[in-house]
Amino acid sequence: MIEVQHIHKSFDEKEVIKDISAVFDPGKTNLIIGRSGSGKTVFMKILIGLFRPDSGKILYDGRNLPNMNAKELKAIRREMGMLFQGSALFDSMTVLENVMFPLTMFTGESRKDREKRAVFCLERVNLNDAQHSYPGEISGGMMKRAAIARAIALNPKYLFCDEPNSGLDPKTSLLIDDLIHDLTVEYKMTTVINTHDMNSVMNIGEKIIFINDGKKEWEGTKDEIMSSRNQELNDFVFASDLFKKVKEVENSAYYDYEEG
Repeated sequence: MIEVQHIHKSFDEKEVIKDISAVFDPGKTNLIIGRSGSGKTVFMKILIGLFRPDSGKILYDGRNLPNMNAKELKAIRREMGMLFQGSALFDSMTVLENVMFPLTMFTGESRKDREKRAVFCLERVNLNDAQHSYPGEISGGMMKRAAIARAIALNPKYLFCDEPNSGLDPKTSLLIDDLIHDLTVEYKMTTVINTHDMNSVMNIGEKIIFINDGKKEWEGTKDEIMSSRNQELNDFVFASDLFKKVKEVENSAYYDYEEG
């Protein structure tokens, strides 16, 4: 579990994160949503220790990240898996070598054991046939699956995903969503996903935090988001014609019930 308590962060006297508190539960897909410039990316970077908050606590199963020394930070980062927006695979390495990379960085295992673990992870994301290919030789969806395999190579307790569906077609995006959700449940990871993809929100949004102007504006589930009366959230979620129509149907059913 990750517990955030009253986080504040400013840059050049401009407050970007304003007193955010939240709890991210293990075994669930926890989504952070918000407009560009809302502060969600800064918040994610604070969560993983790339930015230090001006005040507040970030508790990883009771351990406060901002107070950790270099040795403690290295230890907890071994417990983290990261899925970057652009996959961030090394072009000069094969898919297998990419998945082995964190094992080389953080473990003292033999090459044989590291390779065995990497092959297992590639099999788990149904990518074993591509292990000797280079990133430039595979599709965007395959690259994303390879990046997921790398993210779980160390068997992390915490998984962070930054816009995991960026640049993918809708069908592939759905497959990536389902894969992340299945792995989260299977390994009981605390998964935090930064996204603006409403299809992801409605597919795997077990817990959703909406950040607006640096503040936590709303919190709930994918089912609760459809009936929310928060105007800022509605303006964000129902910006597309499709979701506007869904909202109209929801409202019509609500008022018909009230009148009945």
